[in-house]
Amino acid sequence: MTDPAHLRKSLATLPKAEIHVHLEGSMSPATVSQLAARYGVHASEEEVAARYRYEDFLGFIEAFKWATSFLRTPDDYALIARGLAEQLLAQNVIYAEATISAGVMLWRKQDIEKNIAAINQAAREYQSRGLQLRWIPDVVRQFGGKEAIEVARRCAGLQSEGVVAFGMGGDELALPATDYRPAFDIARDAGLHIVAHAGEIGGPSSVIEAIEVLGAERIGHGIAVAKDPALMARLAASGLPLEVCPTSNIRTGALAGQLGKATATMSDHPIARLVAAGVNVTISTDDPAMFEADLISEYVHAAGLGLTPKKLGQIAEASFRVAFLPWQDKNSLLKIFHAALPASGLI
Repeated sequence: MTDPAHLRKSLATLPKAEIHVHLEGSMSPATVSQLAARYGVHASEEEVAARYRYEDFLGFIEAFKWATSFLRTPDDYALIARGLAEQLLAQNVIYAEATISAGVMLWRKQDIEKNIAAINQAAREYQSRGLQLRWIPDVVRQFGGKEAIEVARRCAGLQSEGVVAFGMGGDELALPATDYRPAFDIARDAGLHIVAHAGEIGGPSSVIEAIEVLGAERIGHGIAVAKDPALMARLAASGLPLEVCPTSNIRTGALAGQLGKATATMSDHPIARLVAAGVNVTISTDDPAMFEADLISEYVHAAGLGLTPKKLGQIAEASFRVAFLPWQDKNSLLKIFHAALPASGLI
């Protein structure tokens, strides 16, 4: 087995892409405490950290709602965009597609366009430091299809603000995918790519619906695919990627639910089985602050499950290849990646 400390050093030298990270889920306890103080609420870092511990997926959703209640103005969103950028640079991430909870913004009657403009303006400050950021506004599944249509309409023309795709998160068991097809049709017709959380707490059929009903080009999480050999074979043949977030699956209880167990540990995670079946897998952090995760550690966890350094390098490359970017932009990033790959030893 590769020495974890040596592997961390190797991964640190490698320029990486992060394609499944939630902007709001990157808010550190210190940042949430700072935002709360802006609105006259005392929430110590210790209190925030305590709220970031949950027993199940619904507990995570409640913590997410509480933390994001302190995001009220474009300046608040700009603050957390800078925080995310700093975290990514510390991990040697040179490209990221971050999900923005536009459905929550609409629910709170905020100006989605102004918020995203502020987020993107803050992100531009980091281009000179070698980080490119793009955005995936998403809708909340439990809020309903009507609200999703409004979010899609509001986000359809925001490509100039770095918006590259349209997604859906939240409780995938809340409502059927068919309720959201009109919203995703609007986004697709506007030229946005399509991604959806599926197979996180739902079963393999949820993944199939995301692909066939919504037209998903990537699947967020998708760990339920490991329960269905035919679906694994289908995805392996198509190359459609799963954005796998191991620590998230443990912390939310999603993996335990998939396994029908009270709890699950990292040793239970199916990422190695998915890779062995030929599924196009990427590795991400999901909500890094809320799960005390970082991208390098996620790769180290995957190594602990049996993935070789060479395979980790291939997965890192895949994260660039499946990015929602024009080919010429992908190739520019891949040149940077390939130039650093031999020195990393992940080859």
